[in-house]
This record gives sequence, C-alpha cells and structure tokens, in this order.
Amino acid sequence: MIKKISIKEFREIGYLQELNRQFLHPLGMALEINVEEEDGTETLGGIWDSRDDPEGIIYDLENSGSGRVKAFSEKRDRVHKLAKDKRNSRVAALNYVVEPIPYIPSLEEDNKNEDLSLI
Repeated sequence: MIKKISIKEFREIGYLQELNRQFLHPLGMALEINVEEEDGTETLGGIWDSRDDPEGIIYDLENSGSGRVKAFSEKRDRVHKLAKDKRNSRVAALNYVVEPIPYIPSLEEDNKNEDLSLI
C-alpha cells in the first residue's frame, strides 16, 4: 500500500511552493490547489499554462509585504532541509539524487557514421 500525504500538508509544508517556484514557474506553468470555503477541503486544481510568457510565472515577493516573504522563506528553508536530508540518504544508498535516465543515442547520432543509402 502506498502512503499518501494530504494535499493540505503538501501545501502547508512548502512542497507546492517549491515545486512551482523551482520547476514549474520558470517553464511558465503552476500547479493549483483549490480550498473549499465551506469546509477547508483542499483538492488539486489544474495546471496554469503561461508557457507563451517569455519570463514564466513569478510570485513577485518583492512587492507583497514582509509577512508573505517570511512565510515563503520558512517554507523554502523547511523544504530545503528535507531535501538535504533525503539527498544524503539517496546518495549513500543509490549514488545519485535524481534518478538518471540511461543515454540512448538519437537515431541521427546512431546513423551518423552509417551509409543509409539503398544502393
């Protein structure tokens, strides 16, 4: 059985923020979480698509007030500590952090030195 983290905990710890800030925002995307007003239930929403924006998406923390910056900083630091701990364990056990994808030369590279003529 696979354990699951709640969407609320995923957001509160800072995983959503850092996933968006470090990976999705520079690509012009953002993962959205919806919070129901009635009961506070949190669900995954859609993926915002601003891929046509050359700069991608930003939080614009410089113009959002010190309280928001402090909250973002705390989440960033929390996730970075968790990532550092996990990184050390993964390197010790696996010799990598991010699982490598084996290199498979492209068809063009495979055929670079081959004569592909039909004659």
